Amino acid sequence: MTRTGAQLLVECLLNQEVDMAFGVPGESYLAVLDALHDVSNSFKFVGCRNEGGGSFMAEAYGKLTDKPGVLFVTRGPGATNASIGIHTAMQDSSPMVVFVGQIETSMRGREAFQELDYKAVFGTMAKWVVEIDHADRIPELVTRAFSVATSGRPGPVVVALPEDMLVQQTDAWPRGKVVPVRPHIIPMEVDRVMADLASAKKPVLVVGGGSWHDNGRAALEKFASANDLPVIVSFRGQDLIDNQGPNYIGDAGFGIAPEIRAFLDESDLILAVNVRFGETLTDGYRLFDPATFDKKLIHIHGSEAELNKIFMADTAIMSCPNSAMTALSAKEPIANPPWAERTKIARKAWEKGLTPAPQPGDVDMGEIMAYLREKLPADTIITNGAGNFAIWCGRYLCYGDRGGERGMRLIGPQAGSMGAGVPAAVAAKIIDPTRFVLCFAGDGDFQMTGLELGTALQHGAAPVILVLNNGTYGTIRMHQEREYPGRVSGTDIINPDFTLFAKAYGFHGEKVERTEEFEAAFERACASPTGAVIEIMIDQEGISPRTTISALRQR
Repeated sequence: MTRTGAQLLVECLLNQEVDMAFGVPGESYLAVLDALHDVSNSFKFVGCRNEGGGSFMAEAYGKLTDKPGVLFVTRGPGATNASIGIHTAMQDSSPMVVFVGQIETSMRGREAFQELDYKAVFGTMAKWVVEIDHADRIPELVTRAFSVATSGRPGPVVVALPEDMLVQQTDAWPRGKVVPVRPHIIPMEVDRVMADLASAKKPVLVVGGGSWHDNGRAALEKFASANDLPVIVSFRGQDLIDNQGPNYIGDAGFGIAPEIRAFLDESDLILAVNVRFGETLTDGYRLFDPATFDKKLIHIHGSEAELNKIFMADTAIMSCPNSAMTALSAKEPIANPPWAERTKIARKAWEKGLTPAPQPGDVDMGEIMAYLREKLPADTIITNGAGNFAIWCGRYLCYGDRGGERGMRLIGPQAGSMGAGVPAAVAAKIIDPTRFVLCFAGDGDFQMTGLELGTALQHGAAPVILVLNNGTYGTIRMHQEREYPGRVSGTDIINPDFTLFAKAYGFHGEKVERTEEFEAAFERACASPTGAVIEIMIDQEGISPRTTISALRQR
């Protein structure tokens, strides 16, 4: 059957069981939009307000479903707007396939209207970048795109679609669904891990990364529990394990807690599963120094590119985390492990840390977080952007599966991308309207993608968004006060009335100026069928629960 390239592309997506895509319409891929018209009953195109917001939504889709988030953007400005979410997907190991409109092939190299060389633009930002120059190759290259995005270490793939290619006639046929290629641990490697563990005195299990399945998280829980192992998660990986269980002791991210840093420093065996040894996990390579690293290291990762990349592992195993944890959890556990008491002590320290010191000002976020821990449904999806405000939801909520039930999820940008929280919350509500979705946003953070409330309005998504308003770019202000004390420059913000902004989009809007006002406001927000924005007025001194401007000035 003869069809256009655009029609074939849509058939290929359906064969990959894609039923939803995010994006902003553009003239460079009008033929695709036309082809989507014919499958509107089985394919949902979520029109966004900005390509940056759309890319964050696609990235969140990848995190929540472990399937590639699909994004459509137009050429030039559309592609560059989308780059923030593509970069986030790369650093967060989230599967994503981005289809970008492109100029006609006959105009290449003339700096045509909105022309870009996508391989040059996205070459270091994506796992693979390809341009389809003939409609006959659509099935081949789309299949490969989905394979690359989901195999090994997941990540983003960018596929450019020249306008003339999309209207070419072709007799090619779509291919079947891609099964991700993910390596599996072998029995000999399992035995090696258990032998290394048995010889350790102070081991720690460090987990993170993408591509975890429910069975993998359950196996992680089982393995850690059976062996009394302390578990530390990498930056924004708190939902990989039940935080209310006896093995979770905290996270190793920016602003790492002193007790977690000391615990890692004192450990004699690091069992690292699916983590990258980047700046955040290593505290800027001050905790783990590549030049002097002397601990025993077992590194399990699904990509050979991450093994022995920075640190030479004593045991390097290429395996997806789900396979590795399933195999390890099936082994006979270590009897009477000498580190059991150490795990209990670290766990008690984490539990104690759930109650921060009283915060300055009329709003105490510590008290609000204690209330939320009690009131949030067990399967809540939490999203956040980037800023010191995100420490509240990262450190003071409890994530992970609970007794076999789906647990609380955390969808936050490990890449530190401001503006990610609101689009992720909207996407989460579109993906699963039955789950409660709560977004934490800063005042500067919210304004980067707040227009995606329009997407929520259009598609019936109703998250609850907390905007922590302290009138400043808090993280930058904190560093500014440390490096250049008393010389504030460029970090103050004059904000709009966020409650009126919310109401303009049909959301419930409310302002909280005192701690005791929050409970009633939150109940009204949860009762709103159209979603809600609660603006929480935070004193500038309350930038974060650990580091305030006053504390920095005293250093």
